[in-house]
Amino acid sequence: MTETQEATTETRTVAFLVAGEGVERVELTEPWEAVTDAGHTAVLVSTDDGEVGLVDHLSPAGTHPVDRTTADVSAAEFDVLVLPGGVANPDALRQDQHALTLVREMVEAGKPVLAICHAPWVLIEADVVRGRRITSYPSLRTDLTNAGAEWVDAELVTDDGISTSRNPDDLPAFCDALLGAIRGAD
Repeated sequence: MTETQEATTETRTVAFLVAGEGVERVELTEPWEAVTDAGHTAVLVSTDDGEVGLVDHLSPAGTHPVDRTTADVSAAEFDVLVLPGGVANPDALRQDQHALTLVREMVEAGKPVLAICHAPWVLIEADVVRGRRITSYPSLRTDLTNAGAEWVDAELVTDDGISTSRNPDDLPAFCDALLGAIRGAD
């Protein structure tokens, strides 16, 4: 095996950052499966221990066990950060200072950060959208432009290490971007 082939088979660690409830199920599970199916390590980081509540839109859709809490992690432990959406999840997450610190540290370290649907609220609160092109669920457009981002209506927008998508319909492009970010996280 060549050195290049070895580098592409190295296992990466991907943090999925969420609050304790209101996590849009498919926006967690589909990227999670893409990561683990590709042989990488997925870690669920949340504001509290235990389990997080998943939803399909606003209807309860099960739970997922938490691996680590926001208070106990740092950007040095992860190669890529994923922010799943839902409405309640990012709204609660943006109130957790440990979560915001992790987002800022990842961005400052030049590590890939991916956010879908309402998750760019967390990027706004972490003050990492200014001067970047960002997409999101359409209702966040004004919030993003007020925070200094250029809002774009596209299934995937990548700008300076941050990739964003609008909604679950964009998951194929989002997951492709996630796998590309993992490959490029050398």
